[in-house]
Amino acid sequence: MSTVETMQADAEEFRNRYGAVREMIGRVIVGHTDIVDGVLTAMLCRGHCLLEGVPGLGKTMLVRTLAEVLELQFSRIQFTPDLMPADILGTNMIVEDESGRRKFEFQKGPVFTQILLADEINRATPKTQSAMLETMQEGTVTAAGTRFELSQPFFVLATQNPIEQEGTYPLPEAQMDRFLFKLVVGYSSREELGTIVDRTTRGEQPSIEKVMNGDEILRWQKLVRDVILAPHVQDYLVRLTMATHPQGAHSVPITNEYVRWGSSPRGAQTLALTAKVRALLDGRFNVSFEDVRRVFLPAMRHRVLLNFEAQAEGIETDQVLLDILEKVPEKAE
Repeated sequence: MSTVETMQADAEEFRNRYGAVREMIGRVIVGHTDIVDGVLTAMLCRGHCLLEGVPGLGKTMLVRTLAEVLELQFSRIQFTPDLMPADILGTNMIVEDESGRRKFEFQKGPVFTQILLADEINRATPKTQSAMLETMQEGTVTAAGTRFELSQPFFVLATQNPIEQEGTYPLPEAQMDRFLFKLVVGYSSREELGTIVDRTTRGEQPSIEKVMNGDEILRWQKLVRDVILAPHVQDYLVRLTMATHPQGAHSVPITNEYVRWGSSPRGAQTLALTAKVRALLDGRFNVSFEDVRRVFLPAMRHRVLLNFEAQAEGIETDQVLLDILEKVPEKAE
């Protein structure tokens, strides 16, 4: 089999296995296909995901279902203002051995898992939020001078509620930037809501089976990085990223008017990686302009900070990003 045929076969197998996971999740989660795709894409890019939406929309249920479908360890942390870093990472405890001698032993916290649900992450204090930084970026935990490696794959799914702001601590920009995607969970449609009521009020339990394990996920994560990103497509996503920088070389008028801070280089990295997943799902081993456009909003909406003028006029981040997407040409001038 030639190299081209091998790549095509790998792309087809990737699409089939992805579809199997999505179909199994769909037995429990009604609708929200873009959210499910975003979560799976982030996981396959070795990234983390931030889910924002009002209570009761199924954010926690989605994460629980994902953990059931994937043969991975799962932990949930309910973030509260009195939660301490040691409650997440673990702490040294005095233990007594059989001979009666006492010694310090590190007791691992709930972060030592593979899928971590950080529920209502904006309710914890900045000190506790910062405890997540090392684990999300490095996949390690340092405690009492000892460094512990987390099992791979490691994936953080954090949720936050945008309407109740009393007793919350907004995530700082450095923490937000650690998330690959920010997904906004909206309301269900009339048909979807009817299906949800049917499924949840008749006492029926959908059958969930394990579809994918950690070794297979690591294999697909490697395949994603092998997808070809042509120079002209890479230049397009670089210019899209630079278009979010006010007064920059590639900024557009709406950026200069409403944006205070633009995306970091992580934004361009995110566009490149997640567009590769979209290419594989379309049966291709090379990234297109359309692949980049499809991942632009979730990759950038938490990396662009609007200024006071935008807030005063009620301008949303997504509006600015959509205008940038429209104004930046595919081919460099």
